Amino acid sequence: MKRWGALAVLAIGGTLMAGCAQVDSAVEGAGSAVDKVSACTEALGLADLNPLVDPAKLKARAQDKERRLRDLAGDVQDNEVKNALLGMADSYVQVQKEHIEDAGVIARWAKRNVAKLDVLRKACG
Repeated sequence: MKRWGALAVLAIGGTLMAGCAQVDSAVEGAGSAVDKVSACTEALGLADLNPLVDPAKLKARAQDKERRLRDLAGDVQDNEVKNALLGMADSYVQVQKEHIEDAGVIARWAKRNVAKLDVLRKACG
């Protein structure tokens, strides 16, 4: 009888440990989902650029947004989201290199950036 009791304890302990592993896996998955959600939320909040400000300020803001998007990409685990963030960061590099005074340049950049935002929205969805 004692032998069966010991086996039952081992069986229950093994089941509990397996259950703990599943819980740990679920918690880790939830943690990465939270990271994804917070990264997406922050990135979507960064996705604006006011072309009506001084070109030097515009380029400084673009540089800041690029840096923050790259930081987010480094923190997120989801490769699709990471690639979308890096694509958006690259678009802000373009702003820094362009002659912002030209309204056509801003319009073309905005059109490209909308496409990159759509990629991010799909990756975050």
